[in-house]
Order: sequence, then C-alpha cells, then structure tokens
Amino acid sequence: MISPELLRRYPFFGRLSNTHLKAIAMLTEETSYEAGDTIFEIGQPANRFHFLMRGGVDLHYIVTDMDNFSLRKDFFVGQINLGEPFGISALIEPYCYTATALANSLCHVLEIEAAGLRTLCDADAELAAVLMRHLAQVAMSRLHETRIQLMAARA
Repeated sequence: MISPELLRRYPFFGRLSNTHLKAIAMLTEETSYEAGDTIFEIGQPANRFHFLMRGGVDLHYIVTDMDNFSLRKDFFVGQINLGEPFGISALIEPYCYTATALANSLCHVLEIEAAGLRTLCDADAELAAVLMRHLAQVAMSRLHETRIQLMAARA
C-alpha cells in the first residue's frame, strides 16, 4: 500500500475522489527495476497496471514465427515518459500484455494490482468511467506514436 497523496501527483488520477484514491492506493505498491530488467512480456496475463515514477521504460513488440520459435523480430514501439501509465492491457480484455516492457535505466514504478482495480471499477461506475476515459486517451496516444514509427520505418 502507498499513500493516496502519491497517486494524486499523476494527472491520470486527477479527477478521482479521496475515497477512490484511498481504494486504489490500497492496491498499489512501489517497485524498482534495474536497467535491462523485463517488467512484463507480450502475451503474459496482465496482472499489474503500472506508472513510471523515475527512470525509463521502453516498449517492444516481438513477433515470433509459430513454426520456428528461434525466428523472432523485435520492434521498438515507444518509450514511457515519467508519470505515464503502461501495462494498460491490465484494464482491457482479454487482460494480456500486448507489448514487452524493458527498463532502460534504474526505474521506480507504481504497480496497481489489476484484478482488484477491475473489481473496484465493476462496483463503481463513476470510477470506471473516469479511468476508462483516461485509458482511451493513453491508448490513442500510443496508437499515434506507433503510426509515426511505422511511417519512419517506411521512409
């Protein structure tokens, strides 16, 4: 558990009530990762929703040939900025990570237990609406960034 005041620093949580912040803080832990650590991998169950507090995280999309697992291609698709959420698949069915997150330096991350957060959203439509609105903004921003990467690769 962390202090609700720590969550209040992030615009993602800016429109939530004190009650909502306290409930989410109960599900949240602060974690550190060393440079080179894998935070999560594509295809894994998305059991944590993350926020970058310090350091750097890169997102990669890894394609593997299903007939020959030694054939893999790794595509860099973006970098997480301080204060941004990542692992957003934790709140979007089927709740599996769609990218691999790698620490590119010493990182301090807030990790919110996803099943508990989904339960809070199921019980409180106001909370769900606010979080999903912010989540949609993050997803659209990442889609835009990925399109830019694709255009740059084709140029």
